[in-house]
This record gives sequence, structure tokens and C-alpha cells, in this order.
Amino acid sequence: MSVTVYSTPSCPYCVMAKRYFKENKISFTDYDVSRDQTKADEMIRKSGQMGVPVLDINGQILVGFDKGRVEKALKR
Repeated sequence: MSVTVYSTPSCPYCVMAKRYFKENKISFTDYDVSRDQTKADEMIRKSGQMGVPVLDINGQILVGFDKGRVEKALKR
């Protein structure tokens, strides 16, 4: 299972997404795209979006935090 979170410190949905993964003991890699331009460019290339969070769950790209969509992506 591979989970990547592209986030910023000031984004409440980013905090919610990371809290969800921690509470459910799902390991993830978090990139602060406000400080890492390379990862920001990677996020935009993957999602076509500049908004955060962008979640990459096993190659499936989700923009924003929607618990139902995240759980569906995790089950694949």
C-alpha cells in the first residue's frame, strides 16, 4: 500500500486527511508543497490541480479529503 499526501500546514482538510491516516494506522508520506517546489510541481502534474490536499493512494489521485472516497481507494 502506497499513500502520499501533498499538503500545506494551513490547510484544514490536509490536517483531517493526515489525522484519518494516523488514527487508522495507515502509513503515508507527507510532502509540504508550500516548502517543496519539486513536490508541488509533481502534485500539479499528477492531479492537474493546485489545491490541497492531493492524495495519491496506490496511484489513484484524489483531490480534497472525502472519507468515503479515501476508504474506497484504500480497499482496492
